[in-house]
Amino acid sequence: MPNAIDRRTFLAAGAKAAAACAASTFFVRELRAVAPELGAAQAVASGAAQTALDAFVERYMRAMAAPGMMLAMVSKQGPVRIAAYGFADIDRKEALNTQQLFQIGSCSKSFVALMLLQLKEEGKLDFQREIKSYLPWLPIQTSFGAVNVHDLLTHSSGLPNPLRIFPADPSFVYQQTSKPGTHFYYCNMGFAILGELIGLLDGRPWTESVVKRIFEPLGMTAIRAVYDSTTRALSPESYVPFAGDRDFPVHGRLAASGQSIFDDAAGSICSTPGDMAKYLQMLVNQGVGPNGRIVSEASFRELATPYIKAEEFSPTASYGYGIAVDTLDGDKMLRHTGGTNSYMSAEQIDLDSGFAVFASINAQLGYRPNPVAEYGVRLLRAEQQGKPLPAPPEIFDPMIIKDASEYAGSYSSARGKRVEIVGEGERLLWNAGGRSLPIQMMASGGMMIADPEYDRFTVIFGREGKDGKGAVVELAHGAEWYASQRYSGPKTFTYPDAWKALTGTYHNDDPWVGTTRIVMRKGKLW
Repeated sequence: MPNAIDRRTFLAAGAKAAAACAASTFFVRELRAVAPELGAAQAVASGAAQTALDAFVERYMRAMAAPGMMLAMVSKQGPVRIAAYGFADIDRKEALNTQQLFQIGSCSKSFVALMLLQLKEEGKLDFQREIKSYLPWLPIQTSFGAVNVHDLLTHSSGLPNPLRIFPADPSFVYQQTSKPGTHFYYCNMGFAILGELIGLLDGRPWTESVVKRIFEPLGMTAIRAVYDSTTRALSPESYVPFAGDRDFPVHGRLAASGQSIFDDAAGSICSTPGDMAKYLQMLVNQGVGPNGRIVSEASFRELATPYIKAEEFSPTASYGYGIAVDTLDGDKMLRHTGGTNSYMSAEQIDLDSGFAVFASINAQLGYRPNPVAEYGVRLLRAEQQGKPLPAPPEIFDPMIIKDASEYAGSYSSARGKRVEIVGEGERLLWNAGGRSLPIQMMASGGMMIADPEYDRFTVIFGREGKDGKGAVVELAHGAEWYASQRYSGPKTFTYPDAWKALTGTYHNDDPWVGTTRIVMRKGKLW
């Protein structure tokens, strides 16, 4: 499920993986394209673009200590490059290989959209018909307007974003919050509903329908629509933060993910990079597969139409049917990301140049490998056009704090605690209790300290002025609030006694929900 693409990528991963990568050969296992009809695509594969991308991937993975990465690069003619980098198991130092399955998460959504477009072509489905006329049992309240298939495909239904259709409380009904078609709000439940709709109209579960309608026509033989114990045996080890109840620091400790079973149309497909190459080739050919069209030309145009602005993907992105529609250097792009409990994926499809790249990492650490997929497309395009290869993207360093000196100073709390913030170039230090600890950036734009005494809470700096653009005059960490000598506002606050009962730590075993901590600070509950 997507993070904003324009958000600075949080390049973080496990110390164990970092040590393994630093001490061992950087593994690259490649499945080379050998079909004679590849022609220009094969020439691209043998060029400098491949070398440049490998160099960037190595630096990128080392910077975030990513265990392993799958890669698929294609042209209209076929696969350009299929490769596996790094480790399938960091404890055993087992190299990843291209025959292993990766969970692609929300990159599954365009598969669902294509199946619905097929059903529409067959006269079985009306995209403008209210979804409850097909599935009257849905636990949704549509007070702002009826929801149809188009609304669900474009994340504009106004419904909330749970992963499952049915809540734990059978009497609970999901409430709509806006008129359909007016706001983009990412809704996994909407695609879970569409999976049920496919099952109804096609007379078989969506997980069987996608095999017959997409996998088999494209010759995708390894791909699976469900991840379970069988799928896991065909997959590499995948990783999650060891401490799942707090933010993840750069080079934090990793743990192997647990068993999960998922068959939801919102994102349960698992694939090898070779099978993803076949899917991407169909997309760059705008719906044409090896044995004919998957959908008609008109239906593919519907898939790739920018229906509603989707800045969650990028400032220039809109959303089509199950996929984002954007531009890159003037070319029309389809793009999406996918995240599961322990995998992160990204796909970039350039409809104008006819190149596409998919990348996936076997860890869920707050980033998605968009820089790799996007750089891959740019390299292929430049080499095909005979232009100089573009420079690699800048790799974000979480330890760099721009304008670090603005935060420097002495801060005191009402309880007499003192913190000295030291800005040294682009580094920021937290000095308290005789200890000096580095502060690092987070994916959200906040900051944290990777130390057991402090890592349960973020570090939040506050600026003076109503617009929040003045000098830094205060900071907060959990329930503790500190002010500098420059601070001129109130320093004492009152709280209703009843609030004390609400503070504390609230745990949830659902990895998508996680842990919440409630504190009282500066006259408010946070």
